[in-house]
Amino acid sequence: MQASISTRKLVAMGTMAALSVALVFLVHFPVFPQAPFLEYDPADIPILIVSFAYGPLAGLIVTAIAAVVQGLTVSAQSGVYGIIMHLLSTGSYVLAAGLVYRAKNSRLGAIAALVCGVLASAAVMAAANLAVTPLFMGVPVEAVKAMLLPVIIPFNLIKSGSNAALMALIYLPLRPALEKFLKGR
Repeated sequence: MQASISTRKLVAMGTMAALSVALVFLVHFPVFPQAPFLEYDPADIPILIVSFAYGPLAGLIVTAIAAVVQGLTVSAQSGVYGIIMHLLSTGSYVLAAGLVYRAKNSRLGAIAALVCGVLASAAVMAAANLAVTPLFMGVPVEAVKAMLLPVIIPFNLIKSGSNAALMALIYLPLRPALEKFLKGR
């Protein structure tokens, strides 16, 4: 069986990847003063919309595109480290949320999907910070462990939780129209 992608779907995915990068450029601010490099941005929202409309694989593809473009442009200072962390954070978020939403395509399913995505992203980022941060930032694992509970886990819950809340405010009321537009029905 050969997989194909429609022009409409390809354009929608590209547009959402571009919107994700634009949102990082326009809206980003630190959440915790002791870790100013951990910034909130709403860039996951367009990627979540893709994952809900087209499935988790499409969400992962848009995540990869947005992570690389963002990492080479608006967040170039974070380099490869930023791209990897973006792939892990947003990738786990849209994969978990997309799989749950695919299984339960309803209002309640969307809320459950967003909650699962938030929890998956926070868990993956706790592990990723322990494994990846010491390699790229040259800090000992103990220093990262000391930041897990007071900063890293709360930051990831706040960032992904805020994006889930915004997604619910945007997507749930507009779900039928968005899916009709994105899927061309």
